[in-house]
Amino acid sequence: MTNYARMYRWGVTPWERYGKPAAGSIAALLDREEAERSRPLGRALDVGCGRGQFTPELARRGWQATGVDYVPAAVEAARSATTEAVTYVVGDATDLAAAGLGTFDLFLDVGCFQGFDAEQRRAVGRNLSALANPGATLLMLAFGVTWFRALSGGVSRDDVTAAFPDWALIADEPAQTDGLGWPMNRTSPRWCRLRRART
Repeated sequence: MTNYARMYRWGVTPWERYGKPAAGSIAALLDREEAERSRPLGRALDVGCGRGQFTPELARRGWQATGVDYVPAAVEAARSATTEAVTYVVGDATDLAAAGLGTFDLFLDVGCFQGFDAEQRRAVGRNLSALANPGATLLMLAFGVTWFRALSGGVSRDDVTAAFPDWALIADEPAQTDGLGWPMNRTSPRWCRLRRART
């Protein structure tokens, strides 16, 4: 994950290009999720929030939104840029218990999970599971396993389900790549929607 800190420092953040082209699809995913819930919506965690590209939208929609990222400079930039009622925290997705975040009803991960190796992905799964309220949802955008994996990461459907054995994968859909630009548009991005058991 130190690659991300270096890339922020160098100003090389190709994943941030996804915000505008993906806005419609992310809105549709959130619309679907919110239609199945009663108000108030509850608490949402933007995992790997970076400079807060998506976290404020969660707050605008009525979620109690928190963004967490491993890179302090990214979190500081998010805090400086937002005008919404959002909490930003520096934290490691493989050790979220240390951040004292509480529990959540929704997790949004736009490209964070894929950056970890297999052992770290299992740790992410354990940590999100520990923070998940019964019936919580995880919306995850992950790039597929391609030659570009050395830089951007990449995971398969099996990688996702292996890390979240106590969650049901209820949707696995191709994500749009229009406007994403090369080489990110060659990484076969997919949206996974997982649901925590209501027990």
